[in-house]
Amino acid sequence: MKNKKMIIAIVIIVIIAIVIIVIIAIVAVIYPKITTKKSANKEVKIGILQFVTHPALDAITKGAKDELKKEGYADAKINFYNGEADQSKLQTMSSQLVQEKNDVLIGIATPAAQALANATSQTPIVMGAVTDPVGANLVKNVRHPKGNITGVSDRFPVAKEIKLMKEILPNLKTVGVLYTSSEANSKSQVESFTKAAKENGLTVKTYAIASSNDITTTVNVASKEVQAFYIGNDNTIASAFNNVLQITNAAKIPVFPSVDTMVTQGGLAAVSINQRELGIQTGKIAAALLKGKKVSQIPVDFYDHTTPIINTKAAQALQITIPKSVLDQSTKTK
Repeated sequence: MKNKKMIIAIVIIVIIAIVIIVIIAIVAVIYPKITTKKSANKEVKIGILQFVTHPALDAITKGAKDELKKEGYADAKINFYNGEADQSKLQTMSSQLVQEKNDVLIGIATPAAQALANATSQTPIVMGAVTDPVGANLVKNVRHPKGNITGVSDRFPVAKEIKLMKEILPNLKTVGVLYTSSEANSKSQVESFTKAAKENGLTVKTYAIASSNDITTTVNVASKEVQAFYIGNDNTIASAFNNVLQITNAAKIPVFPSVDTMVTQGGLAAVSINQRELGIQTGKIAAALLKGKKVSQIPVDFYDHTTPIINTKAAQALQITIPKSVLDQSTKTK
């Protein structure tokens, strides 16, 4: 009798053990699928902060959004803010984007990227169109970013631009450079352009503005002192570019910008980086981060695929003949 009870107890224990093993096995199979499904269904949130409205930055933002859709994030929630060149708004919007717990942040133009960097050191940030990432204190090592920031630089090939300017204007001697004193990227470009221009025998006169309110007075004065203007990747001037053109066109002074959209607006010519393509590359980096890559694994991309672009209508209005050799290798605005 005693042995029978022991056998029954052992059988019960074995059965319980088997049941437990089966339950563990079932959980081991089902749980990963449940968690994977939850992960797959998790809403991806992408925060975009644009410095100001103007065609170049608008094109970058559109390129980034289009590429994110292509990369599989068509259903992602995009929280978009535009600071309209107001520093206090940029700070407030950056804090808002962090509070919204976006999975990745994109800063379009240097001031926007800097505002995001000041708001968080945790959420990955992708720079879009930052000319001098090191000078802007966004990264210390462009090849091996160590913080939470990487992205795309639109550092401009000034030597190519100067070559184009001299080909179009063989008698060019004095060039005026317009820039905004508060924009770190603009000051960096002034330095590199001035150095390259002097090496090519040109005299450079620089004209700084504090805000777009200074453009009319500054450009009127400068137009009497130079033969042509160069405008780098300056967001403040780009947002008021039509005001610049009203004065320079009246004075018959050609303007050589650094982006294709500004040539389309009325600038004469540029060795240009296509802004939408720059945005596409920005979107690619954001997608890579969303898919699991770490910031440290993505070097800053110095996007330098350039094509000369000529505004033939502007040339005609300014009574400037573009050499055939230049036209043959350039894109013409429509």
